[in-house]
Amino acid sequence: MHRALRVAHLTTVHARRDVRIFHKECESLAAAGYDVHLLVADGSGAEQIGGITIHDIGAVQGRIRRMCLQPWRMLRAARQLKASLYHFHDPELIPVALLLRWGGAEVVYDSHEDVPRAVMSKHWIRPWLRHVVARTFELFENFAARRFSAIVTATPHIARRFAKFNARSIDINNYPMQTELLESRCEPMGDGRAVCYVGGIGKIRGAIEMISAFEQIDATLIMAGAFESASTEAELRRLPGWSKVDYRGVVSRSQVREIMANSRAGLLFFHPEPNHVDAQPNKMFEYMSAGLPVLASDFPLWRLLLEEAGAGVCADPLDATAIARTVGALLDDPVKGRAMGALGRAAVLERYQWAHEERKLQSLYEVVLG
Repeated sequence: MHRALRVAHLTTVHARRDVRIFHKECESLAAAGYDVHLLVADGSGAEQIGGITIHDIGAVQGRIRRMCLQPWRMLRAARQLKASLYHFHDPELIPVALLLRWGGAEVVYDSHEDVPRAVMSKHWIRPWLRHVVARTFELFENFAARRFSAIVTATPHIARRFAKFNARSIDINNYPMQTELLESRCEPMGDGRAVCYVGGIGKIRGAIEMISAFEQIDATLIMAGAFESASTEAELRRLPGWSKVDYRGVVSRSQVREIMANSRAGLLFFHPEPNHVDAQPNKMFEYMSAGLPVLASDFPLWRLLLEEAGAGVCADPLDATAIARTVGALLDDPVKGRAMGALGRAAVLERYQWAHEERKLQSLYEVVLG
């Protein structure tokens, strides 16, 4: 029924095979019969993947050049597509999206994070300037939100914020896909004392505290992901606890499954930054879907999620000793760890999976496109 309806997803920041944009949203829409196009800016050229047409506007070097040049290249490419609906994923594309909207197109803003709160953690913005930038951007974002066809957000918290400005504000959560990490884990959970952290590796994501915790316990920390910078990598490698780290680099989805299958728990000790405390990290649900108990920051929302599911334990993310105690206690009680892992997996199968979010996304498109 939707074969003639062309929809386009736009990003100048994310990879063409970004899990949320490509594998979840675009693939779900293509499966529903839409003519799906994805516009990216990575310099890897155009291609067709499973019913999704990828267009590349070309890459540029440097954050400032990207933010100044790429939106206008994206606008030109988007207009040429003549799509029925444009779904964009980057705050820097808001001016482009407004022009497309004022040109008569349906436009959906996908807010992956609470950007004004995220600005407060941006190291490349001078500390004294962050409040000004955050407040100015929030006013502009609210102005734009009133004019878009709909707002999609990655968490209910962000959706509640936008609901004040746009009645079509809906959370499409980053829950795991049925085909992603929901197959049965290897039996049994290894007898080794290994736990894992998979994701971006940086200071505000608790890297220093996690690694320092392993100075105090007999265990291995399997880490996989990209370092936020070369200087951070060098600093982490100098920590005494690094001798307990098994660093795997940037890994594929199949390698992630292997890491989780050989771990006893998944770690998620983000710092209490404004953009973290109300977030719902995809990694939390991926750990749960793999049958891993989750050891996480003691934020009210995270504690509620894990306690309701019986799927993990929280600790102070700024206290390496508290993290060490939490990890050590779980490793010393494998029966409890297995029980938590089973409960977490059951919670994902029952309510925290992409199939539910897919239906919400498809329903929203039907409403917006009439």
